[in-house]
Amino acid sequence: MILVIDTSAATTAVALIDTEEGGSEDFTPTRADLLSLLRRIARSNQITKVAVATGPGSFTGLRAGVSFGLGLAKGLGVPIVPLPTLALQAARTDNPVTAVVEAGRGRFYYLAPGAEIAVGGPADIPTTHPLVGGVPPGPLLAAGHSFVPERELRPFGQAAARMLETAREVPYGSLEIEYMQTLTVPR
Repeated sequence: MILVIDTSAATTAVALIDTEEGGSEDFTPTRADLLSLLRRIARSNQITKVAVATGPGSFTGLRAGVSFGLGLAKGLGVPIVPLPTLALQAARTDNPVTAVVEAGRGRFYYLAPGAEIAVGGPADIPTTHPLVGGVPPGPLLAAGHSFVPERELRPFGQAAARMLETAREVPYGSLEIEYMQTLTVPR
C-alpha cells in the first residue's frame, strides 16, 4: 500500500493506494483529525511507500504532512516520493488546465500548461484554461475564470497513482519542500 499525503492547502487530502488491487481510497480529514487518521492507516495497513505533496502551499500545512510522511517512511524503512502540489492537482484530468492553490493574502500559486509556477492575484492568472484546485472560487470567478467541475475530475488517489508511475523516490535527507517564500511575484 502506498500512503499519499497532501496538506499543502486548506483542504487536506490523503489516499491509500493498493498496488496489488489497483484501487485507491480517498480521505479528506480536517487538519485536527489528520494525525489520528494517519496513525490509524499506518497501524492497520502494510505501507510500502509514502508520497507527500511538497508544495507550493501553506508553510504549516506542508510541514505537518511532510514531517509525518517522512517520519513514517524512515521508521518503516520504505521509500519516500515527493509530488509537486500543482502537478498533482493538474493530474486530476487529462485536459489542459491551470492548477491553483492558495498563497495567502488573496494570492494564488498557479501552474498553466507549458509555463513555470507563478504566484499572483486572480487577474494575474491566465484565463486560457479552466482551473483545478481546492480554493475558494469567489475571487477567481469574479476575475473571469472557470473551474473544471469536480464530477469531471479523477479522485485524488487516482491522480496520485498516475503521478507515481513516473515519480522518483528520493533519499530521506534530500526531500525538499517548496514554501510560499521560495516563489516571487511576477512583475
